[in-house]
Formats: sequence, structure tokens, C-alpha cells
Amino acid sequence: MRSQTEIGQLYMISKHSSEQSGGGEGVEVVRNEPCTDPKHGAGQITEKRIYLNSKLPTWIRKFVPMLFYITETAWNFYPYTCSFLPRFHVKIETHFENDNGCDENVFGGDPTPKDSVCFLDILSDPIPDKHYKKSEDLSNWVSQKTGRGPLVDGWRNATKPIMCSYKRVTCSFEVYGFQGRTEDFIHRNIRDILLVGHRQAVAWIDEWHGMTLEQVREYERKQQEETNSKLKSDITCTDSAPPVRPGLTRSISVTDESSLKKMGVETVDMPSPSSLKYPMRLNSTPE
Repeated sequence: MRSQTEIGQLYMISKHSSEQSGGGEGVEVVRNEPCTDPKHGAGQITEKRIYLNSKLPTWIRKFVPMLFYITETAWNFYPYTCSFLPRFHVKIETHFENDNGCDENVFGGDPTPKDSVCFLDILSDPIPDKHYKKSEDLSNWVSQKTGRGPLVDGWRNATKPIMCSYKRVTCSFEVYGFQGRTEDFIHRNIRDILLVGHRQAVAWIDEWHGMTLEQVREYERKQQEETNSKLKSDITCTDSAPPVRPGLTRSISVTDESSLKKMGVETVDMPSPSSLKYPMRLNSTPE
């Protein structure tokens, strides 16, 4: 079960990244190579540049350059993985377990408060309309290779074998007047990405089932080369075209109240930045 889930996740991430890349936006892989860790053993480290300007809300785009990306560094020591987005101080830890999401403290330490735990159901939870595809609707899906599907109500308690992908998401954006709004935006979008991705990992099972780890790594390498080439070509075309709005030479972080008011931004009284909020844990259970 472990190898199936690991291969399915790697395949889904590669194909999903390729599908989402185009028009100068998407995922560029800068580094993808083996690594070792004293605690977790052999694994893979990946560094990506995620270009996403048009996907940002208007109130964020005002403060970033036209060509804007964030850097993601990810360490994959299956069944434990960790991703870090330093610009927004986002950390995503993942742990895979052979259960249906019933472990209340899979990461150890202080348990996540229950009101910060969100269960994702790949069958019934709604996704943004732009991401919906009938072929990825698991209420209609049937795998020709494995005979699995479709999923029905109560599948989490009746399906065997089953594995849960536990996610612990911690984020902080300590910019005066924008902290809560930005953190809510980050959590909401991470939830949508994880929900869509895990639906696709199951819906695409006939494409990756039977692949070895070496074969999926080769598929990953080819997809990354094609995506990087397409992204760089799009960015070059974008750079040569007249800008649709004045370009900024750097990102701007505005933290003082007087500067915000000059730009017409309403401010509210906020306490001084302190430690990170409680992390949010997201549980999703792909078959």
C-alpha cells in the first residue's frame, strides 16, 4: 500500500504541475535530487519556483512585481514530507498512515486544537468550479486496472485498504493590516489544492498503477523538463510585450500605519506580532 500511495502522489504532483503551467505562470523545478536525513533516512529534496501573480487577489497584487514567484523547498522522506514557503512563512508537514484519519496526534507533541482540524473528503467536499472535471468525479469513477470505484457515501469507514494523508499547515504573514486576511487566504487555497490533488491521485490511478519508483521518477523528470521549457518560453514572451501596468522592481512590505493610509488602505488596531498561530491540520484519505 505504501509504494502505491507514494507513486500515485509523485505522479499526481508532476502531472498537476504541468497542467497548471502556462501563460507565464506555473511551477518551475530548480532542484530535484536525492538527500539523506539523520532521522528519516534517504529521501528527495525539491526546490520549485511557483509563478502565480494572476492567482493572487487584487489587494495582494498591488504590492508585488508583475513577474512574481514564491520559492518552495520540499523534503520527501516518505511517509513523512515537509514543504516550506519562506516568503509567506508557510510550512506544510505531511505524514501518511494506514488509517482513515482517526489519529488525533499523528505528529506528536501538543495536539492540534480540534477547531483547527479540517477533514477533507475527496468524494463529497466541494471544489472550485474551475477545477471540476467529470472524469475526476469519484462518484462516477471506476478503475479499469484495479476494479476500484466508484466511491459511495461512508467510503472512509468501509474501504479497505485505505491510507490517510495528514497535513499540518502553519502559516504567518506579519504585515500590519493584512495578517489575518492573508493567512485566511493561504489556508483556503492550500485546502483547495490538497483536495483537488488527492482527487486526481485516485482518478488517475490507471495511468500510474503498476509503475515502479524508478519509472515514476523518470516520468517526473520528463514532465519537469517540458514544464520548465514552456514556462521559460512564456516568461520570455511576457518580458518582450508591453506591460499592462507599471512594473515594480521589487516586492514592497509596508508595515507602518502612515504609509498605509497614504495608499488609501484602512487600518485596524492589531496586537504586536507574536508567535505563530495554532497550526491547521488537514486530513484527506485517498484510496
